[in-house]
Amino acid sequence: MPTAFAEPVVRVRSRWTAAVVLANVGVFAAWLGPIQVILAQQSEAVAPDDKEFVFGLVTGVGAAVSVVANPVAGAISDRTTSRFGRRVPWVLAGAVGGAAGLLVLSGVASVAWMLVGWCLVQLFGNMVLAAITAAVPDRVPTLQRGTVGGWVALSQVLGALVGTGLATYFGGIGAGYVACAVFLLLSVLPYLLRSGDERLTSRPPLVVRDFVRGFWISPRRYPDFGWGWLTRFLFNVGNALGTLYLFFYLQDEVRVDEPDTAVLILTAIYSVCVLVTSITFGTWSDRIARRKVFVSASGVVMAIAGVVLAFWPTWPGAVLGAIVLGAGFGVYLAVDFALLTQILPSARD
Repeated sequence: MPTAFAEPVVRVRSRWTAAVVLANVGVFAAWLGPIQVILAQQSEAVAPDDKEFVFGLVTGVGAAVSVVANPVAGAISDRTTSRFGRRVPWVLAGAVGGAAGLLVLSGVASVAWMLVGWCLVQLFGNMVLAAITAAVPDRVPTLQRGTVGGWVALSQVLGALVGTGLATYFGGIGAGYVACAVFLLLSVLPYLLRSGDERLTSRPPLVVRDFVRGFWISPRRYPDFGWGWLTRFLFNVGNALGTLYLFFYLQDEVRVDEPDTAVLILTAIYSVCVLVTSITFGTWSDRIARRKVFVSASGVVMAIAGVVLAFWPTWPGAVLGAIVLGAGFGVYLAVDFALLTQILPSARD
């Protein structure tokens, strides 16, 4: 069996974990900065009477691209025999392409070009995410994955915080996109320089029919993975409903004077709560070697946050919702990431 497929046994160093986290932060900043602030502002500028529709259309089509791009990019990286390793070429290509998509968005004023730019960001951003996520089970031993998973979990909320901060600080649609593009390119450099990516010496045979069929993982044959995937899907739907339309929620329901600043404040509160719970509970789950109990508890906590946001649309309610949602999602992200890496059907894929 090629060494790239072997179960890792050597603990990774903190600087490797930091490089993986930073690359993830770059991708999520490139996504969540625009989603939480810039795309919403751009939708309002392009179509003030249909801003919610335009925003939903652009993000929805981009999500459809993501659904295809992520697993395809991951499967191709599994079979990459570059001398730099399986993952590095796709991290580099994805960062460059994602930055290009953001630059396209920075200079457009029509729905059609917004769609083009955002689909490019989703396509190439998912190349980075698929490859950098796969690096964790490639390199991290099972007993270290809860801790590493906790740090990786932070990347999503730190990316939201960084992206929102960049969008708010630079204070303009074009400047915000450029800032996110530059940060994305810089964020992947430490991983590219210190990846330790194992080279695949022999490529698994590529049979088109088997390649396509490989995207279906039978929940009957692999029930743990099926339940894990469904749980991850539902948790992310719940979190997205609490964050995706946050700008419009604060502007039109809570009626704050500066919704972009309010988004930044709530994102910071949310991020701190995720930081505390993800690291604490990820390490705890490693020590007791249990994952599911934490996933179940975090689901209850996140549901409470949804009730608060739905029935108390005020600034205190939004702050409380951010605290509860961040606490629950932090526990979930750290523990569930570790759980999923342990129930993957095959190290080959």
